[in-house]
Amino acid sequence: MLHYREAAVTDADAHALLDAYFAERAAGFPSEQGEYRPTWPDAAQFTPPAGVFLVVVDDERGGELVGCGGVRRIQRRPETYEIRFEVKHLWLAPAGRGRGEGKRLLAELERRAIEFGAQELVLDTNASLEAAGGLYRSAGYVDIEPYNANPNATNWYGKRV
Repeated sequence: MLHYREAAVTDADAHALLDAYFAERAAGFPSEQGEYRPTWPDAAQFTPPAGVFLVVVDDERGGELVGCGGVRRIQRRPETYEIRFEVKHLWLAPAGRGRGEGKRLLAELERRAIEFGAQELVLDTNASLEAAGGLYRSAGYVDIEPYNANPNATNWYGKRV
């Protein structure tokens, strides 16, 4: 059984998970796109009500940390001024994969963003992360125009909530 715990991105547990996430991304980043450039999250952006960062705890593995993810409020949609939240750093360690936990974590992050007033959720990813793209599409996200200049991203998705 997995559960979620709120954590500051500066907490040791969150920091360790983000280290593992960034290391995995760097190792698998397509060489033709250059070098992976991690961006450490700003703690203030992931502190309620501006956002939240969750760590995923596996109770069946003695409380092992197996993933993380966050949402943060970003600039309103320019055309409609809808309140937007961005999904960031959604990641599961190999020990947490293959049980539908990514979909459950995404749903929990969406729920939290809606509680903070989100009208639209957005995220960016890289085409090399095929499973992530599949997860987002299966959760109702659709392709949108780029909303940021993330050098690691090739795909941008959005979903009105």
